[in-house]
Amino acid sequence: MAHATSSNPNEFILPDLGEGVHEAELKEWRVKVGDHVDEHETLAEMETDKALVEVPSPRTGVIKSLHGEPGEILIVGSTLVTYEPDDNSRTDERPKSKRASKRALSKKSAAGANAHEDAGTVVGAVPGAAAGVSAAPGKTLATPAVRRLARDLGIEINSLTGTGIGGRVTEKDVRAAVTGQAAPPRPAARAEPAGVIAPPAHAIPTPPPVKIPPGEAVVRIPFRGVRRKIAARLRQSLDNAAHFYVMDEADATALDALRKNLGSASGEKVSFLPFVASAISRVLTDDRFRAMNAVVDDANEEIVQHRAVHMGIAVDTDAGLMVPVIRDCDALGVLQIGREVARISAAARNRSIPRDQLVGSTFTISNVGSHAGRYATPIINYPEVAIIAIGRARDGMVFNNGWFRVGTLLPLSLACDHRVVDGAIAASALAQIIRLLQDPEQLLAPARQ
Repeated sequence: MAHATSSNPNEFILPDLGEGVHEAELKEWRVKVGDHVDEHETLAEMETDKALVEVPSPRTGVIKSLHGEPGEILIVGSTLVTYEPDDNSRTDERPKSKRASKRALSKKSAAGANAHEDAGTVVGAVPGAAAGVSAAPGKTLATPAVRRLARDLGIEINSLTGTGIGGRVTEKDVRAAVTGQAAPPRPAARAEPAGVIAPPAHAIPTPPPVKIPPGEAVVRIPFRGVRRKIAARLRQSLDNAAHFYVMDEADATALDALRKNLGSASGEKVSFLPFVASAISRVLTDDRFRAMNAVVDDANEEIVQHRAVHMGIAVDTDAGLMVPVIRDCDALGVLQIGREVARISAAARNRSIPRDQLVGSTFTISNVGSHAGRYATPIINYPEVAIIAIGRARDGMVFNNGWFRVGTLLPLSLACDHRVVDGAIAASALAQIIRLLQDPEQLLAPARQ
């Protein structure tokens, strides 16, 4: 987390909580005026448009004033905390509050080390009063900066035992691993079979229902956080892109049999989604349809076409819609795509996904069929120029070679920006996607060899 600075050394300025973040909602103060805090001790929990973030103290000192109330939107660069003027002889002797002492003891007990650990920035929801946060199965909890450091130093971060809050791996843990002084590795997670687990419809998270208080006619809900960001992005798309739609159904009978065979071999239920992603990757890397693998650069009045396919996957979460990205999707086989879908979906839902995995997509898939419904009119994930919605597969009549039979039909709804994509291109692209889905064996290997 980059820290902005103030001309007043006793003022802590709200830092940039992620690339491109200009504001954040103050969810909760973890300290109060008069508390003595250690460097890296958590001051507050903030919510950006994508993640929950714990903001650590940049120094040791005594809190003089807190700027902001829970629920307030704070601007990056504004003063967050003011400390008492630095006076080591006074602050070092000042006893900690019961709250601070209790938290320090809890940290020491959880980490098995002293309380002056690098608290860093925790990305992910903090459950109740527990100090820990959740992470995707088989993955350690760590900030993007710590993961990057581990990669640079050649350390397998998922093998480390974290000493930070909730078992999070800190920078100190990574550097200790280089010198061979790291904590013992945690037990390896059970290897999951290849393929993507398709959760049943009832397992998809939904926002908690809002109850109107007895005697009241309405309830007012603050329009903030992820929901407000979603609204702004959708409005931007509708204001700028000229949406048009092409819809059709694929005869997915052979595809359905193939995915069930793969499921039997892997022990998991494999969904249609990775096959659709593989088919789309093949189409978007075809020069005839490369116009659809593009984004609009409004500032420079340019259309930017991409060689690689960076596939956005729309994911429903308790906080709202998120679109994590599978980079270089065209270089992955269908089972690899399935594993990536499972990984990024879980990380998006538990709010542990790094911000850099939520940007940079060139095309998006929305799997509306996981809920219900046959067709949709999806809104383009601007500045992309196309998005496809997968409807719920159903049994239906298929006409082939002069015969009718009962088969599996998979509805597809393609939306494109007419400023960039011509109608004939969109219709031809959808037809090619359908042809590939009806001959699914070729989708098992990567589109880009």
